[in-house]
Amino acid sequence: MDNFEFRIVKRDKNSKARVGVIKTPHGEVNTPIFMPVGTQASVKTLSSEDLKEIGAEMILGNTYHLYLRPGEQLVEKAGGLHKFMNWDRPILTDSGGFQVFSLNSLTKTSEQGVRFQSHLDGSYHLFTPEKVVEIQHALGADIIMVLDEPVFYPCSMEQAKRANQLTLNWAKRCKEAHKELEDKGFKHKQALFGIIQGSTYPELRKNSASALMKLDFPGYAIGGLSLGEPKSTTFEMVDLCVSYIPEQKPRYLMGVGTPEDMVEAISQGIDMFDCVLPTRNARNASLFTRLGKLIIKNSEYADDFSPIDSECGCSTCRNYSRAYLRHLFNTGEVSALRLATIHSLYFYMDLMKMAKDAILKNRFLEWKMEFLKKYHSNEKDEENKIGNNQTGEGK
Repeated sequence: MDNFEFRIVKRDKNSKARVGVIKTPHGEVNTPIFMPVGTQASVKTLSSEDLKEIGAEMILGNTYHLYLRPGEQLVEKAGGLHKFMNWDRPILTDSGGFQVFSLNSLTKTSEQGVRFQSHLDGSYHLFTPEKVVEIQHALGADIIMVLDEPVFYPCSMEQAKRANQLTLNWAKRCKEAHKELEDKGFKHKQALFGIIQGSTYPELRKNSASALMKLDFPGYAIGGLSLGEPKSTTFEMVDLCVSYIPEQKPRYLMGVGTPEDMVEAISQGIDMFDCVLPTRNARNASLFTRLGKLIIKNSEYADDFSPIDSECGCSTCRNYSRAYLRHLFNTGEVSALRLATIHSLYFYMDLMKMAKDAILKNRFLEWKMEFLKKYHSNEKDEENKIGNNQTGEGK
C-alpha cells in the first residue's frame, strides 16, 4: 500500500466537488477522472498511443473477459497487463461480477462464490472472492475490485438484502486474500477497493456502507446504480453513499457515464467514473459535442464541412469534416469507428479537465449550469438518460 495514496488538492466552496490526485505504482492520475473501458486489454478501435494522445490517464480492464480469453496466466507470463498491451499508465480492473450476472442467465450463487457458464463456449467456471483477487493479481492492475453481487432494477427488498449480505461477506474474504498475497511479497503492488451495494433501498445502502467502512479499504466504489432507476433515485443513493465514505478516500461511481450525470455526480463528491457509452455510441455514429449529441449519419451533414465540434481540439476535429465522417460511416469504412471514438473520448477527457479547472477556480456550480444549458440547447432526443451502466464492451 506504500505505492497508493490519495490526496485532495482543492475543494469547491459551494459544492462537494473536489480535485484530487491518486498515486499508483504506474504514476499519478488527476481526479475527477473518466476511465475509458478496455474490456479485453483494448479500448475498441484505439491503440495505447491513441489513448495517450487523447489524454487518458487511467483505463479499465475487465476481469471476466480477460480470465476467459486470453487467460490471466498468459497475461502474467507477458509481464502483466501493462506490458501485454503496452500501457505504462495506471489500470483498474473490475471483479467481473457485473459481467457474470449480466451476461449469464444460468448462474448459481452461494456463499462460496458464483458458478457460471462462459458466453464463449458454455464451459463452467467458479468465481470465488479469493479466485477473483488471484486473477487480478496476475493481471497486475494498480487498482482492483472486490467480488460483489449486483442486483438489477427493479428488485425486491429481500433480493437486495440477500445480495448485499453476500457482497459484504465476499468483501471480507477478498481483503483477507489480498493481504495474504501481499504478505508473500507479490510482485504487483495493488490497492483493493470495496463496493457499496444495496440497490435503491436507503437502509441497505447504509448497512453496506457502514460495514465496508469498518474494513477500511483504501478506496470505495458505488455499484448497482444507473440500471434503469429514476435519476432522482440514483443521485439520492449517491449522496447517501458519499456521506459514509471518508473524505480522504477516493470515490468511484461505477458505470455512470452520460456527460450530465457525471457533472452532477462530481458536484456530489465523486472522483472516478467509467462507462462504455462514449466508445459504443461513437461506433454507432452517435457523437458527443458541447451542444449535445450529434448523429453523424443524418442527411443534414452530407455537405457540412465543419468539424464535429468547433470547440474540440481532438485530431478528428482538427483534420476531418462532418461530411467526410458521414461518408465513412455510410460506406462502411473501418476508419470511421476510430475517428469517431477518438473524438468522443477526447470530449470526455476534456469534460473532466473543464470540471477540474472550474473547481480550482471555485466556480464549479456556475460552470455546471453553463455547461448543461449549452449541452441541452440543441438536444433532439431523450436517449441520454440514466440507465446506461455498462462496464463491458460489446457491439
